[in-house]
Amino acid sequence: MEVGSSQYNLEDPATRAGIAIIMSPQFRRVFSSSVGTKLLIGLTGLALFAYLILHLAGNAAIFLGQEAFNEYSHFLIANPLIVPIEIALLLVFLLHIYKTVTMWMANRRARPVGYAKKELARHTSRKSVASSTMIASGVLIALFIIVHVKQFKYGTFYLVEGSEAVRDLYRTEIEVFQHPLWVAFYVIATLLVGLHLRHGIASGLQSLGLDHPKYTRRITAWGVGLAVVIAGGLAVIPVLVHLLF
Repeated sequence: MEVGSSQYNLEDPATRAGIAIIMSPQFRRVFSSSVGTKLLIGLTGLALFAYLILHLAGNAAIFLGQEAFNEYSHFLIANPLIVPIEIALLLVFLLHIYKTVTMWMANRRARPVGYAKKELARHTSRKSVASSTMIASGVLIALFIIVHVKQFKYGTFYLVEGSEAVRDLYRTEIEVFQHPLWVAFYVIATLLVGLHLRHGIASGLQSLGLDHPKYTRRITAWGVGLAVVIAGGLAVIPVLVHLLF
């Protein structure tokens, strides 16, 4: 869109004030602080979690049949908003990684000598396998996403028979999940997603201030439950496609 249009008018006082706030040293200092960093990690993490819910629902459309799945995928691909949405999603993902890594490095610098003995959660401690492996699981998930995007977005391109514009993504997915090794790869990767979400959902909500003795346990329980649903749903799709198609 052209600069100076009615939607993005740089001469508008409100727009200029908003840009001034974002560019101000005070704004940058807030989101560079430990509290601001945790807030951004929480916000971006929850945004990615919301995307996973939509992604799971979209992937489940494979069981509606070839025509329905291809119509759904074509609706997304042909949508003029898909490119800006993908760019925004990529920026959220990169910001989440950047802020998480910078916080982890800051914590390492603050405590250069690790604990002599690491213990998992017991009693009131929140430490768990999921919380202790967030960086490792995050790195593996990032590598999985690269493979996933390469296979499906930039993978084998078929056209629906009789069409010159509609991609047969249904056929591509069926072909990928005909191979047991790819099914196993996706199951393991999506279980890692669940492990990451198991701590990430509750942690993200707590970063937004939803942390109180009255409902912290409920938030944690909901986080675990949602992680199981998302990871289980994403893992079972390639298995069922392999077995049923």
